[in-house]
Amino acid sequence: MSDTKPELLPDLVRRLVAEAWTFRRQVELDAELRFVRLTERLAGLGAPEPLVDLARRAAEDERRHAGMCERLAREYGQEALPPVPVAVEEVAPPALPLREQVLYEVVAACCITETESTAVLTTLLVPDGPPRVRAVLRDILRDEVAHSRLGWAWLSHEHERGAVGFLSRHVPAMLEGTAAPNLFAPGRPEEESPALLKHGVLPHARKRETFVRALRDVVFPGLERFGVDTAPARTWVERRSAAGA
Repeated sequence: MSDTKPELLPDLVRRLVAEAWTFRRQVELDAELRFVRLTERLAGLGAPEPLVDLARRAAEDERRHAGMCERLAREYGQEALPPVPVAVEEVAPPALPLREQVLYEVVAACCITETESTAVLTTLLVPDGPPRVRAVLRDILRDEVAHSRLGWAWLSHEHERGAVGFLSRHVPAMLEGTAAPNLFAPGRPEEESPALLKHGVLPHARKRETFVRALRDVVFPGLERFGVDTAPARTWVERRSAAGA
């Protein structure tokens, strides 16, 4: 019997899948607001028009992603959904000058979060997943790759203007904001179910492995290429991994 239909999943697993797609909906809605704000701020800083356009399209992408996530969440049994947010919190330290605040947020949102998302979505595209789930994952993945490129392009642009090394001390805080709660803690048995993978959710241990691998293979080398010392961030990963919490 196929286990690709929601109604054939064990209740605990189906609930986890529904909650995951519900959470993604909120992440996408928050990201839409973040990219709207970044579009305005990048334009105000005189960013190249192609990058401003990319941020504007990213906001539109995230709204569309949220709709797809909502449909899948309901398909897996989610009834009540959180309200649509009307504002998104500032993530950069307010003491930083505006230009550095914008760079902080772009690096956190694009170079780290969107790059991590790309790694997760790539891992989730298993060949035996339901076609409807695979279609959503492919659609979101295509856009997240572009959103990640926005971050690296703006970091390159700012690196050409001057040193961006100040980011080094802030990357651990960015990682704290990106990592899922309890990512480094042991998962519950249902969170390790292999059935999750087909339905667009990484088992807990696989999620942690994908997160750390993307940092070490893509994010940290990318930051170092622009002169950002990643030693504090690497220490953060080692400490969290050792603590298991």
